[in-house]
Amino acid sequence: MYNSRPETLKHIEKVRSFIERIANELCIRGLIHDVSKLQEPEKSIFDEYTPKLKDCNYGSDEYKQYLSEMQIALNHHYLKNRHHPEHHSEGIKGMTLIDLCEMIADWKAATLRHNDGDILKSIDINQRRFGYSDELKQILLNTVEMHFTD
Repeated sequence: MYNSRPETLKHIEKVRSFIERIANELCIRGLIHDVSKLQEPEKSIFDEYTPKLKDCNYGSDEYKQYLSEMQIALNHHYLKNRHHPEHHSEGIKGMTLIDLCEMIADWKAATLRHNDGDILKSIDINQRRFGYSDELKQILLNTVEMHFTD
């Protein structure tokens, strides 16, 4: 290996350790993502509305009406799942980087279920919906470009 100072090697090992923590947490999030949708009060409502949502435009009046009708399930879902800005009393400002990683993966996957799904459009709509900064918007766009293009 390299002939380096012990402090440098210790720093490198610490960074590796912290990255492993992040990676492990993301793996766990992937395993348990949205499991609350498999239980009531969410299951029956999501079973009914998921096909309806597929055929409407994200952010449209019809979409907002469906969300209103799903409120019982959504309230429970947001309570149980911290990757949603609605989970946090401060909205997106209360989230962690781990939450944001799961959130953007969730948003991308959701666009694949919609006939008009477009992650770039979703990021734009959600900036208005959740009030995040232009800087965070650009970070989300960068992430999509680097990791979610086919």
